[in-house]
Amino acid sequence: MIEEKEQNPAQAHEVRTDLALEMKERFTQDNVEVRGVVLDESFKADDKIRISTVVIRDEHGAEVMKKPIGTYITIEAAELLTGSGEERDIVSREIAGSLRQLLAGKKVGRVLVAGLGNREVTPDSLGPQVTDQLFVTRHLVIEYGGGFLQKQLHDPSLEEVELSAVAPGVMAQTGMEALEFLKGIVQRIKPELVLVIDALAARSVERLNTTVQLTDSGICPGAGIGNNRKAINRESLGCPVVAIGVPTVVDAVTIVMDSMEHLLKGQGYHDEEIRLFLANVESLRSVNTMFVTPKSIDEEIRAMGTVLANAINHCFFGLLGGEEGEGDSTNQTISQREAHRGTR
Repeated sequence: MIEEKEQNPAQAHEVRTDLALEMKERFTQDNVEVRGVVLDESFKADDKIRISTVVIRDEHGAEVMKKPIGTYITIEAAELLTGSGEERDIVSREIAGSLRQLLAGKKVGRVLVAGLGNREVTPDSLGPQVTDQLFVTRHLVIEYGGGFLQKQLHDPSLEEVELSAVAPGVMAQTGMEALEFLKGIVQRIKPELVLVIDALAARSVERLNTTVQLTDSGICPGAGIGNNRKAINRESLGCPVVAIGVPTVVDAVTIVMDSMEHLLKGQGYHDEEIRLFLANVESLRSVNTMFVTPKSIDEEIRAMGTVLANAINHCFFGLLGGEEGEGDSTNQTISQREAHRGTR
């Protein structure tokens, strides 16, 4: 392994991705070690689930990776698309476990979940899809006091968590940055944790709707598609922020460039020749802002919304609120409904 110096000419073009793992893979493929960045991998569920943890430790690593300092956990599982209800529940548990890992040592008595994105644009509707399915409890705790959730969910050891949720929409709908919207809510309810859900961009088609990234560094909405909005993090909100995202789109030019690079290498072209050719393709970015999403995105985004909502519900309340008959979620769903019924 060598210290990072010059980038591989064939990899000189810009990579549009929100995934820290994909940024790290660029250097790993070129046999380059990035100082200040650590990668660890493990496998679960008979190697069907791959969990990669990228830790950016210092400013040098952040500059090279173009990501803030923090921990980035990436969970990859084909079951997110093709698995049964039981298999999706397994993935939800793994996401919940990774979330607990990021929350270790933090107070989470009051949690605000923000589902970012445009509900009217399917690939960008992940956040609202998740908040629609959360077990919100703030109103229950406020109205009925401590011990209500433990009684309704038949679990005296359950921690009292005031969970609230909001889907602030996008600037084109509200005229406000998501950060501005959240700042007002944070000042009012004073959460101990803000959990942000958003759709991401990837550079690999294979990772669309099969990958989940969790990070304690917050999020900059729209960064992966070049539409940067104000960052939502501890510095901007004044409390810990954990972001959970799923890639739903890939930059069309990236698909073309990766395909051409693979083809040219197979034809025996040298790196410099490939670099010059790709530089011409890169110029298409000035006129091409197309992003690609799967044709089955409607079904996949609903499934991903349920998987993430189940993971959050399981992390804080031990619930897996999927559809009845899927996995072991039926009894939990009944308990969840009983808790809500107690407010009517």
